[in-house]
Amino acid sequence: MSPFIARPEHGVVWITGASSGIGRALALKLAEEGYKVAVTARSHEKLLALQVEASALAGSIVVLDGDVTNSEDMEHTVAAIEYQHGPVALVILNAGIYLPARGEDLNHEAFERSFAVNLHGVVNCLVPAVRHMRARGYGQIAFVSSLAGYSGLPGTAAYGASKAAIINMAESLKFELDRMGIHIQLVTPGYVDTPLTAQNTFKMPDMVSAQQAADAIAAGLKSSTFDISFPKRMVYRAKLMRFLPYSLYFRVLRYFLGSGRKRRAVGTPATPHPAE
Repeated sequence: MSPFIARPEHGVVWITGASSGIGRALALKLAEEGYKVAVTARSHEKLLALQVEASALAGSIVVLDGDVTNSEDMEHTVAAIEYQHGPVALVILNAGIYLPARGEDLNHEAFERSFAVNLHGVVNCLVPAVRHMRARGYGQIAFVSSLAGYSGLPGTAAYGASKAAIINMAESLKFELDRMGIHIQLVTPGYVDTPLTAQNTFKMPDMVSAQQAADAIAAGLKSSTFDISFPKRMVYRAKLMRFLPYSLYFRVLRYFLGSGRKRRAVGTPATPHPAE
């Protein structure tokens, strides 16, 4: 049986972390294609501005305030979408933050905040979404992870670990959710030009714009593929590094990092996705 692929007539698209970056660009892209898009973030004013920008498009954007780290908020958000706007046909779990975590400056906050948003925030949205989709017998869910989740990289101990957990979660759930008629997909971008990556001072190879990322994700959502990853050259490097034996992996990593004396981009680190 072919996997379910959400179209505008099937119901509402729900995007978390939609006030900037990839989430914002994707919300506009899907609204342009005729979808009704429910957007969630903590930045109410940015969401309202997004709604106004989409007013002339074929579809529409509806604003729902909510904090993905609050499970009750997300239960109420899904219920509100279903009651006021129609069935949730497609969920894009995009909200996330990037906080550097290095060995020389380890602290609890970076890990706690990263996992609260990037991992528990996903679960808080996923549980009610699956409950509603299972009752109907169809749905589509996209987990937004990162190429940083493929393997460990300096500075990404918190972010990369949370994104690696998302990859494992999506892979694990695919088996059961397939049987429920829920189409699971995993989005793993490389560097994307967002407000957070603009703060980085190192070279970010193969960077794509938020619009290019939105175009790639939108195209992937219309396919039966599990893995939506881009840009391709960066993906190939990341996947190759993932399967190297550790002795060779660390040797190659040290070479790209200049043996720790001059830190620069390896070519596969994190793509932060703002939660605001």
